[in-house]
Amino acid sequence: MELPGGQAPFDIVEVRFKNSRKEFFKNVNNLPLVAGEAVAVEASPGHDMGTVSLTGELVRLQMKKKSMDPAAADIRKLYRKARQNDIDKWKEAQQLENNTMYKARTIAVRLGLNMKISDVEYQGDKTKAIFYYTAEERVDFRELIKILAEEFRVRIEMRQIGARQEASRLGGIGSCGRELCCSTWLTDFRSVTIGAARYQQLSLNPLKLAGQCGKLKCCLNYELDSYLDALKDFPETDTKLETEKGIPFHQKTDIFRRIIFYSFRDEPDVFIPVPVQRVKEIIAMNKEGKKPATLLIHKDPVFEKKEPDFENVVGQDSLTRFDKKKGPRNNNKKRRKPQGPRPEGENKPAGAGNQQGRRQEARPQNPDNKNKAPDNRPPNNRPQNNRQPGKPNNNPRNNRNRPPRGTLRGGGAGDKKE
Repeated sequence: MELPGGQAPFDIVEVRFKNSRKEFFKNVNNLPLVAGEAVAVEASPGHDMGTVSLTGELVRLQMKKKSMDPAAADIRKLYRKARQNDIDKWKEAQQLENNTMYKARTIAVRLGLNMKISDVEYQGDKTKAIFYYTAEERVDFRELIKILAEEFRVRIEMRQIGARQEASRLGGIGSCGRELCCSTWLTDFRSVTIGAARYQQLSLNPLKLAGQCGKLKCCLNYELDSYLDALKDFPETDTKLETEKGIPFHQKTDIFRRIIFYSFRDEPDVFIPVPVQRVKEIIAMNKEGKKPATLLIHKDPVFEKKEPDFENVVGQDSLTRFDKKKGPRNNNKKRRKPQGPRPEGENKPAGAGNQQGRRQEARPQNPDNKNKAPDNRPPNNRPQNNRQPGKPNNNPRNNRNRPPRGTLRGGGAGDKKE
């Protein structure tokens, strides 16, 4: 944004430090600065290193938003652009921060302090360290400061931050699947109350309403104004409606469909959807001393079931499609059941039992073959032994090829009986 001719640029710049800490500094030397440059600024004591985040007229708007006076005497100075030795010393100080934080946590636990040291920020010249901590109650850390000053040989400053600021510095993924708003684009934290959830008809479940920081989610305030504007035209929910059937009581409200649900005492599970305009008519009739026969004049067409305009072929809109239990696998392999003793005269099914059982059944029941029952079994379709004479039979099931008992197997001229 170019300035009109003859107007001097705004001489204050905004500098960002670690943990999204931002401060305003006066550019006393009128250095040409752009966003992203490393600069050396005044600190107490010594000097600090930071990065330019805003310049020009945008800084004036930011100071006006935060109610700061550009002519105030307490605004510190910006010395110069960072030199190479300044940057090297700054990097050395940053490398000390993690070890310092872990040692400080150990000392705080040893002293029995109910506090959590979440981060440490060294000043650019390594003469001062800022310890950020969270605590639910007041903490007396005077002894802790003495031990830390002797341990690290720097000036100690303790700063208490809230749970939202801690989540902003640590970052994370919210329940919506996106990166936390406080760590990406939010610059200030507005107070969030449980009333924001009540106005939006949300379930008052602390587990669902709380964010990563354990406090109410900041996004509860995003659409609150739209709900409040829509509720201006709604009657109060505690207003009693009198009908000839009785006095219904309020169940819930659908704000954007402009419908209020009522039910009677004798039928508490039957929700009657009543449009807002009809509720106002009933209230006006009650003021005149009249009682309508029913809440609704005619059937409300809003709640008629609407058939989907697509065909659900694979059940993709079913919420329980992954909860279906799988049945047992269908094994196509036929398992042979053990053949037990069968009653006399019962026909045996084809293919049942083993070969030995079939041989026993094929034998006559009496030696004289008298009163023999007719054989109704299906013919045996097993392949017959078509061995030609002169060729050995390789069928191991044929008992004729088995060597006589007590003879060594393997054959040969040297085989002898035992």
